[in-house]
Amino acid sequence: MFSNIFILIIGFAFLIIGADILVKGSKNIATKFHIPDILIGLTIVALGTSAPELFITISSAISKNEDLIIGNAIGSNFCNLFFIIGILALFHPIYIDPKVKKIHIPISFFATLLLSLMIIFSNVPYTITRISASILILLFIIYFSYPIFNHFKDIMKTLKKDKKNKSSKKINLALSIFFVILGSVLLKFGGDFVVESSSNISVILGLSEEIIGATVIAFGTALPELVTSIFAIINKNSGLAIGNLVSSCILNLLLILGTGSLILPLHFSYEFIRQLTFLILGTFVLWLINFIGRKNYITRFKGIILLLIFTIYVVSLFV
Repeated sequence: MFSNIFILIIGFAFLIIGADILVKGSKNIATKFHIPDILIGLTIVALGTSAPELFITISSAISKNEDLIIGNAIGSNFCNLFFIIGILALFHPIYIDPKVKKIHIPISFFATLLLSLMIIFSNVPYTITRISASILILLFIIYFSYPIFNHFKDIMKTLKKDKKNKSSKKINLALSIFFVILGSVLLKFGGDFVVESSSNISVILGLSEEIIGATVIAFGTALPELVTSIFAIINKNSGLAIGNLVSSCILNLLLILGTGSLILPLHFSYEFIRQLTFLILGTFVLWLINFIGRKNYITRFKGIILLLIFTIYVVSLFV
């Protein structure tokens, strides 16, 4: 038991360190080739915080642990939207950028709704087929590409400025490539360690992989988002914190579940359907409360509401 817990902790450490190293190496390579900072932020950093979920999904799909994939994706969204935002709001009211309120939170809501409809009306009952998975990944590419096209003029301006910047010459390209490779290796082994140890722990404790995925793994893979959000709040950039959390949830629904289903079509049990339905309602509440009371802010009272939603979700896992 203790050896499995130790391996689980090592796995999470590999995931967090690996994601950080991968992002740093990728950012250095991008800077070396004069890729603008805005494009780096919209792509590399966004994917970096979701790397642990992605590698756990790939490892779980290969080992056919579909409950870990679904539980992790849904559980991570509950952690991001209700636990992390709720906790942060208790310490200080969080400003919500109008674009996050009007665009990204609604997209998260409709993405969850669309996923539910695809599962319910699938030609294979309650399953994300490979065709559905392809649609999810296509939607992810569209969502991911939109900010790039939206900021295309800014990107071109930055690109022209960066070509005149000689700071990129100081970057060690070989070392940056080594960081990318090392980060990928740590993510790969970290994902394998987490999946294997979690499966063993679930057997020892007599708990389903669904519960382990929705709690232990979901909390562990949400750590990068939590750390990023805390630093954003400290630096008085709460808009970045919320944007990162909401975007991560959209990636979980489209990229993570889409990738997992391409490898192994994922079957949703009645319990997962119930959790997904509750996630739809919870996301709608998160969207709605931004128009009530102090607009564009998650106040302490609203934070309590979000934490209450998260508490109900956790309790429902064991009932």
